[in-house]
Amino acid sequence: MLLMPPSLCAQQTPELFNRPVSESNPLRTEQARELDEYIQHIARDKSLLKGVFKPDYSSHEAFQKSAEAYRQAFCESIGYPPPGERPEKEMTLKQIGEDSIAVYYRAMIPILPGVHSEGIYIIPRSVKGKAPMIISMHGGGGSPEVALFHGGANYNDMVRGAAKRGYLVYAPQHLFRAEGYPADIRRRIDDRMRLIGTSITAVEIAKITYAIDELIKRPEVDADRIGMVGLSYGGFYAQVTPAIDTRIKVSVSSCYFGVQEYRYERDELSVPSDFRFPSRFTLFDDADKVALIAPRAHQIQAGTKDNDSHRAKGAEIAPRAAAFYEKLDVKDRFEHVIFEGGHEFDDASAWRFVKKHL
Repeated sequence: MLLMPPSLCAQQTPELFNRPVSESNPLRTEQARELDEYIQHIARDKSLLKGVFKPDYSSHEAFQKSAEAYRQAFCESIGYPPPGERPEKEMTLKQIGEDSIAVYYRAMIPILPGVHSEGIYIIPRSVKGKAPMIISMHGGGGSPEVALFHGGANYNDMVRGAAKRGYLVYAPQHLFRAEGYPADIRRRIDDRMRLIGTSITAVEIAKITYAIDELIKRPEVDADRIGMVGLSYGGFYAQVTPAIDTRIKVSVSSCYFGVQEYRYERDELSVPSDFRFPSRFTLFDDADKVALIAPRAHQIQAGTKDNDSHRAKGAEIAPRAAAFYEKLDVKDRFEHVIFEGGHEFDDASAWRFVKKHL
C-alpha cells in the first residue's frame, strides 16, 4: 500500500464554506420586527369578528340565536365548562349570623371534583315566598366578608344593600390570595389550569353558574329573576358571567369596562395573565362581548376620580356596546354611568337600574 505524506492529504481536502455567525444577526432582528408588526396587524383586524358573529336584529330571539356561535367561541377560548364530573353531593348552608335586615349563611356548593363554590348566602327578613336573587361579586384581593362587613369598604352597599332592598344574595369567594401559598397563587393556578384545557376564568364562572343551578332549587328563590353586580375584578365577572349564563337578567359592571383594552394599547403584557385567553383582543373585547348580554339589561359604571385606565377607554368604546341595544330598540336597557367617586361601587345608579329591570 502506498501511503501519502500528511501534508499532501491536507492539500487535497476541499476547504469548507464558512461565514461569520454574526452576519445573520440582521435577519433575526428582521424576524422580531416582522412578528411584532404581525401581532399589531392582527390585533387591529376587527373583520375577524364578522366570521364568528353575524348579528340578526330582526327580533330579540333572532339576535340571541345569531349570537350563539359567538358565545360558543368565547366558551371554547376560556375552556368553559371546565372538565370533570359534577359532584352529586348536596349544597350545605350553615347559619353564621343574623340582624334586623337578614339571616346570613356560609354556603358550600360542590361544583367540580373536590372543588366547591364557597360564599355567603343572605336571606332578607322581608322575604315572604319567592324573591329575586343577586349575585354580588367582590374584586381582586377582596372577599365576600370585605364587601359585606364593617361598612363594605369601597364596595359600599354592594352586598348588604341588595338584602336591604329585599333581594336574596349570593356573594361567592374567588381566589386571589391564600395563607401558606405563594403571593402569585392565582397566576400559578391559572397557568396549570390551561395545561388541562380550562382556565381560572372558566372555573370561577362555573363557581357562579353552577351555584345558581343549586340555589334556584330553593323555595325562596325566583329562578326567573336573577341579577348580578360586581366591582373591579368582580365587574369583569359581572360581564363575562351573564355573557355565558342567560338566566342573569340584569347586570352591573363597576370600574372594569375597557381597563384591559387601555392596558393592551400601551403594553400587551401589562394585561394580567388570567385575562390573556385566546383571541381576547381580536374577538372578545369588552364592547363586543356585550352582544352576548343584549337584549338583557347591562349597566357599566366608572368613577370620575378613578384611575384614567378605569375610565377613559371605557368611555371610548361604550357607544359600540350601546349600539346593540339601540338596534334592538331597547336602548334603556344599557347604561354607561360616570359617577362622582373613585374606585368604588355606585349604589344609587346600580340599585335604580336593577329595580327597573328585575
